[in-house]
Amino acid sequence: MKTTDTPPTPPPAGTVEPRPAVTKTDVPAPGETKSGGVLNVFSHGVLVIWAVLVVLPLLWAVMTSFKDDRSIFTSPWSLPDTLHFENWSRAWTQAHMSDYFLNTVLVVAGSLAGTLLLSSMAAYVLARFEFPGNRFIYYLFIGGMSFPIILALVPLFYVMNNLGLLNSIHGLILVYIAYSLPFSVFFLTAFFKTLPTSVAEAAIIDGASHTRTFFQVMLPMAKPGLISVGIFNFLGQWNQYLLPTVLNTDPDHKVLSQGLVQLAVSQGYKGDWSGLFAGLVMAMLPVLAAYIIFQRQVVAGLTAGALK
Repeated sequence: MKTTDTPPTPPPAGTVEPRPAVTKTDVPAPGETKSGGVLNVFSHGVLVIWAVLVVLPLLWAVMTSFKDDRSIFTSPWSLPDTLHFENWSRAWTQAHMSDYFLNTVLVVAGSLAGTLLLSSMAAYVLARFEFPGNRFIYYLFIGGMSFPIILALVPLFYVMNNLGLLNSIHGLILVYIAYSLPFSVFFLTAFFKTLPTSVAEAAIIDGASHTRTFFQVMLPMAKPGLISVGIFNFLGQWNQYLLPTVLNTDPDHKVLSQGLVQLAVSQGYKGDWSGLFAGLVMAMLPVLAAYIIFQRQVVAGLTAGALK
């Protein structure tokens, strides 16, 4: 049996038959591909060089802390023949690094807790509430970031002396908090502005007070920003040297930065270079460990505003 194919029906007269859509594919120009590849190679090369410049001195300091004094001078770039753990114990006990470490932990822990609490409260109010003087107070904190601390050392010394806070742990904590507040308020104000307002409004409608809304709703949401600003303050306060040198001259209350300088000065008479490097690594390890543990939170806090 034959089948008859029906010919297609021609379009009516006066109509234009639509043409099939043509998909246009953008092909990068050869010059663009080449320049992009060169830029990637250059940027990766710069990153590799920067990583080498940062990592090698750190590894060399750790390696040197396990050598004896003779090996440090005769073969400074070679691996230690034996691990001299007595360098660490000598620095911890005889060089009083244990006392300096404890004082630093007390000062940094107290100042970090006070800085995060006060700065988050101030930043939340400045970011969420409109009131006369809001911008003026905010710009006062901004101005505090640009004020060099070295210009305030002399009046700060006399203020602390009049208040009876010189050569004390709690006095140093208060100074660290005041020193860290401008940057912390500036950072957290921008972060609180990125958080959704609907959650706080829902809490207020449900009967929560402003205090409860802040501590139970907004503060947990601001955890990435708090961790980020906490890491930055921890780095600055742990390595702070100028303020404790001026305001804390009591040997019993010295912090790690002062202890390391005192240990380095004493090398002119004793030559305990292995103990010096062991103390140096002791001071670096907490900072390095904190950043490795919280590196994801730091990146999340820095990019939260951009990813909103």
